This record gives sequence, C-alpha cells and structure tokens, in this order.
Amino acid sequence: MSIRRVVPDISSEAIDESRTFYELLGFEEVMNLGWVVTMASPDNPTAQVTLTGPDASAAVQPDFSVEVADVDAVHAAVAATGAEIVHPLQDEPWGVRRFFVRDPNGRVVNVVSHR
Repeated sequence: MSIRRVVPDISSEAIDESRTFYELLGFEEVMNLGWVVTMASPDNPTAQVTLTGPDASAAVQPDFSVEVADVDAVHAAVAATGAEIVHPLQDEPWGVRRFFVRDPNGRVVNVVSHR
C-alpha cells in the first residue's frame, strides 16, 4: 500500500483566523471548499495542514488524513481486522473517495484517495 501524504486535520470554529495564522508560518492556501481549507508550504507542497469546520458529509471530525494510492484496498484490509469504521467508504462530490476509521488510541483517521 502506497502512502502519498499525511496531513493533520485541525478542527476550527474560526477558519479565516486560522488561515491567517498559518499564513504567518509560511503556508499558502491551496484548497478552499468553505468548510475545509488546505494550507501547504510553497517550497514543499506535501507539507500541509487542513483546517476543518463541520464536515460536509460525516458526523465526526477526523484528527488527521492519510492519502493512499488505493483507498479500496486499504478499506478492505482495515475492515477485515474488525476496526471501527466511523464513516463509510464513499465517493464525495469534491473528487475524493474516503472512509474514516478509529485507531487503537481513539483517533479518527480520514483515509482518502483522489479520483
């Protein structure tokens, strides 16, 4: 299984203020869907943080995201272990396929592939 990037997902009730803060650290906005904003380093585009308000399709907020090459294969492997899937595998209207799983520490992981 190939991991493409790992990104912390920061829950925010003040996305605009958070974006301004991370710009002070050198990040630039690379995606903005209103409820989710991704900030990346201009020199190293895989160095990112994601700011999230209430998720557009999930009832829980992930703690971080792992982008993988084949989300279906990862979902099958994770589901086979009996791990708690807290958001089902599905295609999202913004161009990703994803699911959320709870890790052994109680953290929610957004496992995602771009379509």
